[in-house]
Amino acid sequence: MEFPKDLKYTTSDEWIRVDGKTGTVGLSDYAQSQLSDIVFVEVTAAVGETLDKGKAFASVESVKAASEIYMPVKGKIVAVNDALPGTPELVNSDPYGKAWMIRIEIASPAEVAGLMDAAAYAKNCDERSH
Repeated sequence: MEFPKDLKYTTSDEWIRVDGKTGTVGLSDYAQSQLSDIVFVEVTAAVGETLDKGKAFASVESVKAASEIYMPVKGKIVAVNDALPGTPELVNSDPYGKAWMIRIEIASPAEVAGLMDAAAYAKNCDERSH
């Protein structure tokens, strides 16, 4: 299980990679391993839309369950990964790379500071696994 140190994480298993005022968002390795084989990904938010922290922006379905994906911080969507609907298995094989879901313009950098670092997220996942 991977927990890249350059990312921040939410308790609902989203990750964000911050580059200046832009954030790339996806679903964590832990989440994809819990869901098992991802068979469907739909980003429901559109480029140009601004969503608050905690608002759903996508949904994924696996052979086990369906799950909403939530905004880790408030932001304006500037890009959507159009490859995912046709290749949902990328969420399983490359959750921190090719399976990014959206890119956002971060509204409040202070919200990013409130997210978990890799060590805290790894501990959170470990506690939920027992």
